[in-house]
Order: sequence, then structure tokens, then C-alpha cells
Amino acid sequence: MELHQARYFLAVCNELNFTRAAKRCNVSQPSLTRAIQLLEKEFGGYLFDRKRSSIELTDLGKLVRPYLEDFGAQHLRQSRSQKNIRRRHRKN
Repeated sequence: MELHQARYFLAVCNELNFTRAAKRCNVSQPSLTRAIQLLEKEFGGYLFDRKRSSIELTDLGKLVRPYLEDFGAQHLRQSRSQKNIRRRHRKN
């Protein structure tokens, strides 16, 4: 799993719309859809129930969401820590 896949998944969770989620992530809708499909393959099932007029999380999607939220939060903390280390190093 890659960070962008988690970010795209969470955007779809929040928007409940692939097109709006793609705009929010500044990617094309086919790219976002493909990333979600790869996540679904990795987790072994559908993460979203795609209906004609709506999208909702499947049971698997509901299980995966907190894991991916934590994954994204950990990455953000790590990124901030790296920036702080670089800034301190430049001062020396």
C-alpha cells in the first residue's frame, strides 16, 4: 500500500463521490479509481458499494478506514519530524 492510495480512499470516504474526491486530491478520476481498485485487491474485497446514484462503505471499508486514517496520521507526524530535523541541522 502506498500513501497516495490511503489519501484517495479517505477522500472518497469523506466525499462519497469519486469525481469530487479526485478533484480534492488533484488527480484524474480514472487514476483515483485505479488506486482504489488496487487497494481493494490488496485487502481482498470491495471497500465501497458503488450504486448508480450513491457510494457507501462496505463492511470491509468500515474496518479498513481507521487503519488508513492512522497510517496517514503516522506519515504526517513522520514528515513533520523530518522537517524539524532538517531545520535544526541547517542552523548548526
